Amino acid sequence: MDSIELIVLATTKVGDNSLVVHTLSDQWGRRGFLVHVGRKGGTAAFLPLSILEATVVPNPKSELWSLRGIQVLEALPGIRSNMYKNSISLFMAEVLFRTLQEGASEQGLYDWCVGSILTLEAIRSDFSNYHLRFLLELAIALGFRPSKQDLLPFAGDSAPLLDAFLKADLPATLLIPLSGDQRSSLCQVLLRYLEFHTEQPIRIRSLAVLHELFR
Repeated sequence: MDSIELIVLATTKVGDNSLVVHTLSDQWGRRGFLVHVGRKGGTAAFLPLSILEATVVPNPKSELWSLRGIQVLEALPGIRSNMYKNSISLFMAEVLFRTLQEGASEQGLYDWCVGSILTLEAIRSDFSNYHLRFLLELAIALGFRPSKQDLLPFAGDSAPLLDAFLKADLPATLLIPLSGDQRSSLCQVLLRYLEFHTEQPIRIRSLAVLHELFR
């Protein structure tokens, strides 16, 4: 039995006292594990983007293995206590869940995801553009290396703003002034770019919430 670090992407309830926790780890890529939580709850550890340490328990009769000895490595109080940051975290987790295939893992992807989560946790203000930067860096982490020319077919009227994002570092990206509509349009462009390269639809329910919060 191996102890590993994992990021929670989503959960699926199974019966009254179990969850399938969809996770990302360096060792297993994106993979679901069965977790017993008890009738009185115990699900707080499995919020989206929670960073956990757990022991993997193989099941010789099933591909659905279990997790035991679960410990929360990062409580993320700055994200959980802030409605805006928490909404961004839900978006990030949903994008990863919808984009990554079961078993898929690019080299360095897990470490990059941990860094992205902890950066969001640390930022104190001006984070309304953070999810856009996350999408750009996710494309790089997946090996797509977006350039101005690559993004032009998807950009439309958003091309100048996309160019500004590509040229800026993280602190400068967060300070680019955007209206809610501009922010939403850029997000849609980047999601279409990811859809094209992953060859699968990426439908993000939490995007509408972000649009309302950062309009």
